[in-house]
Amino acid sequence: MSEGTSERVLGDVLLDVVDLQVRYGAITAIKGISFHVNRGEIVALLGANGAGKTTTQKTVSGMLQPAAGSITFDGQRIDGIPPHELINVGICHVPEGRHVFPRMTVQENLVMGAFRFRAPDQELLAHVLDLFPRLKERYGQQGGTLSGGEQQMLAIGRALMGKPRLLLLDEPSMGLAPLIVEQIFEIVRSINVDGVSILLVEQNARQALTVADRGYVLETGELVLAGTGRELLADDRIRAAYLGEELAS
Repeated sequence: MSEGTSERVLGDVLLDVVDLQVRYGAITAIKGISFHVNRGEIVALLGANGAGKTTTQKTVSGMLQPAAGSITFDGQRIDGIPPHELINVGICHVPEGRHVFPRMTVQENLVMGAFRFRAPDQELLAHVLDLFPRLKERYGQQGGTLSGGEQQMLAIGRALMGKPRLLLLDEPSMGLAPLIVEQIFEIVRSINVDGVSILLVEQNARQALTVADRGYVLETGELVLAGTGRELLADDRIRAAYLGEELAS
């Protein structure tokens, strides 16, 4: 499986990354990778710590600048555009670590997600609270007092208030109990069904590939595998390296 063999429907491409290189000083962290996200897809980026997943996602969201290559969103070149402007074209990023505003209430955090609009969309706010009933229960509670799972829900809900067309999720299951992880991924599916495309960085490969339409595997800044979620789940290399399965010799 490779980028060339994963199905690409021209005209349906929302995010197109071509020959992307990212450097930290003299170190090339991303070495000329190409991938795409079609409209309505969930695409997973997999790999070990240090493989370049988060660096790739931060470059797509404008937090890092590419050294070479191009990033196109809905036909428009966006490499070099700062993050606050990318929100205006429909790209919202939920970074690793959640980064909720700890002294603001749940309500205030959600309203901050809609900062690019004159006023929050009340219908959307109600929908977000329906997606995350725990947030409705803690609506007046400070963000910093929430549990880890609740903060993750708040970070995702805040991003949804920005009306994203593409949602970037970085390690949404990190540090969460298995039951909460299941809930988070059920919500990820629901968000996608609502029409939001998702680029998902996740170390829980089984969960990620279960929800993903397609996936890419990064190793030391290079793409080494690509395929549908089902194909990657069945791949012996993925099963051994990321799913903890011992394969018969």
